[in-house]
Amino acid sequence: MPTHTLYRPSLGLLTDLYELTMAHGYWKTGLAQREAVFNLFFRENPFGGGYTVACGLADVVELLEQFGFDDQDLGYLSTLRGADGQPLFEPAFLEHLARLRLSCDIDAIAEGTAVFPNEPLLRVQGPLIEAQILESPLLNIINFQTLIATKAARVCSAAGEDPVLEFGLRRAQGIDGALAASRAAYIGGCAATSNVLAGRLLGIPVSGTHAHSWVMLFDSEIEAFEAYAEAMPNNCTFLVDTYDSLQGIDHAIEVGRRLSSRGHELLGIRLDSGDLAFLSDEARRRLDAAGFTEATIAASSDLDERIITSLKQQGAKINVWGVGTRLVTGHEQPALGGVYKLAASRDPGGSWRPKIKLSEQAAKISTPGRLQVRRFSNGPTFVADMIYEVDRPLQTPWTIVDPTDITRRRLIPAAGDPDPLPFEELLQPLFRRGKRVAKGPDLAQIRHRTREQMAQLHAGIKRFVNPHSYPVGLEKGLHRFKTEMILAARGLDR
Repeated sequence: MPTHTLYRPSLGLLTDLYELTMAHGYWKTGLAQREAVFNLFFRENPFGGGYTVACGLADVVELLEQFGFDDQDLGYLSTLRGADGQPLFEPAFLEHLARLRLSCDIDAIAEGTAVFPNEPLLRVQGPLIEAQILESPLLNIINFQTLIATKAARVCSAAGEDPVLEFGLRRAQGIDGALAASRAAYIGGCAATSNVLAGRLLGIPVSGTHAHSWVMLFDSEIEAFEAYAEAMPNNCTFLVDTYDSLQGIDHAIEVGRRLSSRGHELLGIRLDSGDLAFLSDEARRRLDAAGFTEATIAASSDLDERIITSLKQQGAKINVWGVGTRLVTGHEQPALGGVYKLAASRDPGGSWRPKIKLSEQAAKISTPGRLQVRRFSNGPTFVADMIYEVDRPLQTPWTIVDPTDITRRRLIPAAGDPDPLPFEELLQPLFRRGKRVAKGPDLAQIRHRTREQMAQLHAGIKRFVNPHSYPVGLEKGLHRFKTEMILAARGLDR
């Protein structure tokens, strides 16, 4: 999304205060130029699902290309005060921020890629002060758009080949939330959006006809349909449930006949309440009997992937799905829960020192090192992902260890084995020394990638109820090293 067209001021302050207080501390203690590696990842697939769709990278790129603090940013920071009433930040530190420009190396997994817990979606390497300040904006963008793209992929999976229209603008979380949701929903598979600004800024197809208020304005429903057909003869999908849905279907058919006599077409009807399975079946019967066999039956009314699945199982004759609130808000899960953890540091020109965060909860113990994700395939199907450390030789034979259950291990056939599995490295260079090195795909290409990725996942992983767990594990050498670091940190390595 072209954020610079929405936010004229600098976005340098789109970060949490503690990122800047830590940055000040790094500068004050001479650590600002120490190099660091941070991995951005999430711990659980959203919505109780078996997969997640990476999204938001294009907005990340734009934010990174504009990285810096302008005079107004620095002026505001100079007004902040500490507990003693004195300036929170020293003037010399603000002068340092004024000169700050992105110089990090950043590697990322492409948007539209199916991803899984504990895999780094982004790896940021560079001066500690820069990498730290980037934490909050990167999480803000990636967390939300990845959540919504995943929800959209689930909804579109339930709809099958039927188009899904994103209708969430009025219920979205603010203007920028609405635009980001429209973008992510399109990447996840939605065919169009009702959000006209998203259409203009992003090139997403737009869709919509009229609301209940149009019908209520006139003395009768049929008069309302006639007036709309006169005003918009090339966009006639009538909302039929303002008063009585079955009567509304008949009125749409009546006006549809008059449209046909004038050389236009009844595109369809929309149901927004009631028993959608029964009403759509009856609508199909009446439309077909009247000769409108090509007219679509659209449905809305707080739909999501589970309701759509149920309606299809009931034999509903709906062939266009308008999904709003439960898509653009994430509904049952308001956040992805992505995190950004320090994984290694070094003095300029020195050796990397892996870092690890411990926790009483095993799932919250971070993985140390500069990580990469290697995905293995067997024909058209993804079979396993291996998380490994790029500075550590891989041990053969390749074995992955489930980070949540060390007894679950999987041997990966490699070069030299009778049937080695082909693989790809998912994290690819995006920035080098602060300069973009990869041209990103356009929105249609990203959307196509999502569709391809979904086709390469086993059907069990895409189930909504008790999905199969896709095999993701730490390379056995990395797992052993991580275990040793945990024991050492807890004083149990003696």
